[in-house]
Amino acid sequence: PLPGARSAPQTPSQEDRVKFRKYTLTDFHLLKVLGKGSFGKVLLAELKGSRRHYAVKCLKKDVVLEDDDVECTLIERRVLAMGTQHPFLCNLFCTFQSQSHLFFVMEFLNGGDLMFHIQQSGRFDQDRARFYAAEIVCALKFLHKKGIVYRDLKLDNVLLDRKGHVKIADFGMCKCGLGDTDKTSTFCGTPDYIAPEIIRGLHYNQSVDWWSFGILTYEMLIGQSPFNGTDEDELFWSVCNEEAYYPRFLSREAKSMLVLLLDKNPEKRLGMAGCSAGDVCDQPFFRPINWEKLEKKEVEPPFKPKLKSTADVSNFDSDFTMEKPVLTPVDPQILASMDQEQFKGFSYTNPAMTD
Repeated sequence: PLPGARSAPQTPSQEDRVKFRKYTLTDFHLLKVLGKGSFGKVLLAELKGSRRHYAVKCLKKDVVLEDDDVECTLIERRVLAMGTQHPFLCNLFCTFQSQSHLFFVMEFLNGGDLMFHIQQSGRFDQDRARFYAAEIVCALKFLHKKGIVYRDLKLDNVLLDRKGHVKIADFGMCKCGLGDTDKTSTFCGTPDYIAPEIIRGLHYNQSVDWWSFGILTYEMLIGQSPFNGTDEDELFWSVCNEEAYYPRFLSREAKSMLVLLLDKNPEKRLGMAGCSAGDVCDQPFFRPINWEKLEKKEVEPPFKPKLKSTADVSNFDSDFTMEKPVLTPVDPQILASMDQEQFKGFSYTNPAMTD
C-alpha cells in the first residue's frame, strides 16, 4: 500500500475461525465408548458437519478435585499439545469444559492399544516387538529431551494408528521441568511397571521410564510380566528383590537388552548416562533399525490393523464399545460446592491440528 494508505480490516478466514474457535460438547456426536477408568470415560465422537472422528477423554471434575489432580490435567494438556511436534505422540485437537467435566479431544487412533493386540496374539514375534519398541524409544527420548518424565508407559497407553505406527497417549502422570540433574519423588504409576527406586521411596528421574520400557518390551516378547505376586506387596517385593526369568526361545540380543533395562540400579540402567553398554539405540537388538527412516515413518509397520472405516471400533474391547456413549452425571450438590476457579484456563484449541 502507498505510504499513509490504510489497509482494509482483515476479516478472519473460514480457516482461521476453525483454528481459534472454542469448541463445546454440543459440537460433537458421541458414538461409542472406547474405554473407562476411575477418572471417567473415553468416547468416540464425530465433529458435527465434518466426517472427522476423535477420541474424547471425559474427566469428572469432582474426581479430579478429590484426587488433587488439577495440576496433572493441566500438565496433560500441555504435553498433549506437543504431540504435533513428534510422530509417535498422540495429538490433541482441543480441550474444553462443562460444569461437571473436563474434555480432551484427541486424534482417534483406531488401531487399538498394544494390550488389545497382545491379548489377540499371546505375544509378538521379535520383528514386530522390535518395531514397536524402536518407535517408543523415539517418543521417550523426545519427552526426556523436553525435561518430561512420562511415568505411565504400559501396553494400554501405546496405541496404533491405521497404518500400524505407534502413538503414546495418556499424559496424566507426566512430571515436567526435570533438568539433567533434577529428581522427583512422587509415588505413582501402574503396579506392574513401577521401578524399584519408586517402590523404595527414593528420588528418581527418567530412569523410571527405561524400567517401564523394559517391562513393556518383556511383555511384548514373552506375553507375560517378568514380576508377579498375589497382591501388590508381593509384587513390589518381587520387583525389588527377584531377577526376571528369560525363556530359552528369546534371542541373545533381546535377552541382553532386557537384562540392561531391568537393572535394579537406576544409575546403571540402559538409557541412563551411567550405563556401560552405551545408548539404547546402539543395542544389538536394534541393529536392523534405520533410526533416521524410522523417525520419518518411512519404515513399513510389520502389522496393519484391520479396519473397515475411520469409525471402526473393532480394535477396542467390546465390553466398552457395546455400552451407551453417555456421560456419567455428577451429583448436583457436589456441583454446587465445586471450586470452578481451579479449572480456569483449561480450554484450548490446537492450531496445528485444525489444518
